[in-house]
Amino acid sequence: MTDYYDKIIHIPHVDARDNVLGKVERWEAHKKGILHRAITIGLQIDNRYLLQHRKHPVFDKWFDLTASSHPVFYDDGTIQTNEDAVYTTLQREWGIKPQALKGLHSPGHVVYKSKDPNSEYIEHEVCHLFIATVKDIPDWDEELAYGFTMQPAEEVKNIKNPIYPSLASWVKEFIKKDLL
Repeated sequence: MTDYYDKIIHIPHVDARDNVLGKVERWEAHKKGILHRAITIGLQIDNRYLLQHRKHPVFDKWFDLTASSHPVFYDDGTIQTNEDAVYTTLQREWGIKPQALKGLHSPGHVVYKSKDPNSEYIEHEVCHLFIATVKDIPDWDEELAYGFTMQPAEEVKNIKNPIYPSLASWVKEFIKKDLL
């Protein structure tokens, strides 16, 4: 795995209404199930979602939307905006620059808690969904993903789709809330 996972990063510790309570180190948040802020990006190409096959310490080998991460809590006490976290994440994981995104918007967020069945980690997040379109399939980082698949939105939401059981829990929460 990339050294990105070894970096000490602080993320916003929040309450269920997404009010910031302070900062928490990201692995501590995931080991203790501390509620924190997150972002997920769903990129669409020709009316299909680009789904990432995650290579990650938390929910490894599950299918996510295009990418997920957290806003950073900076040393000066400021917090990265959700939009800037989207741009940073897409650049890191897919090599996508902000100007390649069309129609970036957030249809909403979910609050959920889910234990990774294959690790010690717990996701407990106020997770903000962002959706945008891009013209072409981007390059993916083999250190951060096993690969990807493209799925029409209706198929992502279809519980009979063979990929559905392998969707990350937060993606299923977005589906339940009809945000996709």
